[in-house]
Amino acid sequence: MRRISVDLEFPDQGVSDIEYAMLNDLKSLPDDPVKLQGMVTLLATEVKSQALMIEKLQHQLHGANRHRFGSTSETLDQLQLSLENEEIAVAAETADTPELEVGEPKKKPKRKPLPDHLERKEQVLSPGDDCSKCGGDLKKLGEDVTEELEYVPGRFIVNRIFRPRMACSCCEAVLQAPLPSRPIERGRPGPGLLAHVLVSKYADHLPLYRQSQIYAREGIDLDRSTMADWVGKSTALLEPLADAIGKHVRKGQALFADDTPIKMLAPGNKRTKTARIWAYVRNERPWDGQAPPGAWYQFTIDRKGEHPVRHLSDYQGWVHADGYAGFNGLFGKDKAAEVACMAHIRRKFVDVQQSQGSAIAEEAIRRIAKLYGVEKEVRGHCPDDRVLLRQKKAKPVFDDLEQWLHAQLPKISGKSPLAKAIRYALSRMPKTRPYLDNGFLELDNNTCERAVKPVAIGRKNWMFAGSERGGKAMAIAFTLIETAKLNGVDPQAWLTDVLSRIAEHKINRIDELLPWNYSADK
Repeated sequence: MRRISVDLEFPDQGVSDIEYAMLNDLKSLPDDPVKLQGMVTLLATEVKSQALMIEKLQHQLHGANRHRFGSTSETLDQLQLSLENEEIAVAAETADTPELEVGEPKKKPKRKPLPDHLERKEQVLSPGDDCSKCGGDLKKLGEDVTEELEYVPGRFIVNRIFRPRMACSCCEAVLQAPLPSRPIERGRPGPGLLAHVLVSKYADHLPLYRQSQIYAREGIDLDRSTMADWVGKSTALLEPLADAIGKHVRKGQALFADDTPIKMLAPGNKRTKTARIWAYVRNERPWDGQAPPGAWYQFTIDRKGEHPVRHLSDYQGWVHADGYAGFNGLFGKDKAAEVACMAHIRRKFVDVQQSQGSAIAEEAIRRIAKLYGVEKEVRGHCPDDRVLLRQKKAKPVFDDLEQWLHAQLPKISGKSPLAKAIRYALSRMPKTRPYLDNGFLELDNNTCERAVKPVAIGRKNWMFAGSERGGKAMAIAFTLIETAKLNGVDPQAWLTDVLSRIAEHKINRIDELLPWNYSADK
């Protein structure tokens, strides 16, 4: 043990008032054994108190160092990111703005011509050779040429859509084929480019200003604000599809729920406030379920418990969740049932073991590992088989772990981090136990923790949402992209197909566009 030298002339340097008085008393120890025993008892109490404080501070320091130095963050251009997220929010809000009335002046932004070096792919849309009104022969008067910047993975191309204006030689009617539907009316981007921008931002975590710099190296001038407008309008167009995924997720007999913080700009004070992204995941593959997996994200400006209650209103299945009190409103009679997370229990013991080298924490981790060993064995089996294996192999380990933790608690200080970890475990294990009797439940909530990881990685790059509407646009993008990934579908190829069709697709047939109904061969 390291010795601490204390100057008795300066009691405020490193010692408490009690210690100072006791150290002074050591100069003249009493002869009375009772008084001497009282001094020893008082000193032992103070030493124990300080040992607990040192243990607590070491635990806190270990956690702080892990959070601070465990991963590095890069310096970003915050002004660019601020503008980017604000512009996405504005675009999302104005996506449903009605068309201008006849005679109302249109604002025509100046566009730079598309570079000549790009490959041109030409398409001719002709009204035909005969007049649809009288049957006479058509003669060419001229043509309109519309250039659409498209992105094919690995390169840009320009789609040139020719639409000849044809005049009838008999009735002089002028006919022209209409433009095909486009994701953004009067916009230049093709569906493949819009999909690429969305996937680059929300799957590859590239802020739009970085994408702009990348495209500039290829000779393409795409301003960040332009792409922000595309993202806002695209997510507004895709919102019904995200809603359909949300309905699918809420039909499962069990789902996983979690949330993660994200910064949102607070107008007026040039600061940010802490908002939340909530994730709800349905994944039945571990128990050989046939329903396709889905991840549904929602954005809120705070972490009030009313939000998950609203998101899962009328849901009466099982919800895997951590111990956050905001989820409590979901559970009760005629409501959802709670399943706690063993991974959270284990994490508490891992923190104690790493910071203090506790043998009790290490033993708890070893026992929990046996439960995960059983889970590895039952993965992919049907629910009935999973229950049989869990009852035979996992239940004895689970029961023994619970009894063993109860026995360890009286042996240690109630104020120590280890005692807190044990009390947390004992409070959550009864709510974890249902997984033993229900084969469609899991031992932990790691399914949803994996779902919020892309948000955590992304916020280190684009840092915050520009507004509440911008946050909702983000949630829509994550819902679509992460659900596609869960189903083994390339999100860029799928979104390209969806964006090329959704503008004219009937809303009552929106399920046809869901990622598990997509085929790359068509």
